[in-house]
Amino acid sequence: MSNSAAPEFVLADFLPYQLSVASNAVSNRIADVYRKEFGLKVTEWRVMAMLGDAGALTQRELTARTLMDKVAVNRACKVLAERELVRRQPNYRDGRSHLLELTEAGQDMHARIVPRARAIEEELLDALGEEQAGAFRSMLEEIRQKAG
Repeated sequence: MSNSAAPEFVLADFLPYQLSVASNAVSNRIADVYRKEFGLKVTEWRVMAMLGDAGALTQRELTARTLMDKVAVNRACKVLAERELVRRQPNYRDGRSHLLELTEAGQDMHARIVPRARAIEEELLDALGEEQAGAFRSMLEEIRQKAG
């Protein structure tokens, strides 16, 4: 039974749905490169990208910064360690955790992936033009901040 006083709900117009679909489309476009050429899953690349950007982090810090599920981060870290792309180091600030950092092989792979990912990003943003792309980034950040 529908309530005629309730506003119409169209999933395709719902912001979380639009963001999710757009995010998945962009991620999948870039993921094709690192899956086919480097054998990485999305979660593994996100961990590598964060470590490449921030340096050594704990799994808890990786989970917080990537907003990924801790089980997904744990699996990604395990796979990357098995492939010797990351290494675990003692965390002298907190003996209960380890710091993860890219190995030399991980740094090399990261350095090869980043230009490819940036080229795809540039290709996608070219559709907006420089001014709109900057405004788009600002709007995304405002929405992310507002969402918490």
